[in-house]
Amino acid sequence: MKTNASLFDPDAAGLVSLPGNTQFSPQGIVSRALVTTPGMRVTLFGFAEGQELTEHASSSRAIVQVLSGRSEWTVAGVRMDVGAGEVLHMPPGTRHAVRAAEPFSMLLTLVKEGVSSRDE
Repeated sequence: MKTNASLFDPDAAGLVSLPGNTQFSPQGIVSRALVTTPGMRVTLFGFAEGQELTEHASSSRAIVQVLSGRSEWTVAGVRMDVGAGEVLHMPPGTRHAVRAAEPFSMLLTLVKEGVSSRDE
């Protein structure tokens, strides 16, 4: 299940509670956009135990921060367990899949290579 509105206005500073905004569905995966810009997207996910995303790849650079729980990943053919407090990096084009070993939440940051942004 996806919600359409981002939690942040990309043109304004803001603060949000990740635990308070993480949503879980008993039989699914819930995603919620935090902020979206032309070169970046940050999405908060809540996975029910046993839910999975089958193998796929992204054209963007991906940073996964596991916030709670445990997950099982296969990244470029290598299986790994990723738990709360750990960060996973995947360059563009990396094939990967994920399964929730238990209910878990993650923050996914996708960065498009070569997209210019405003002055930082």
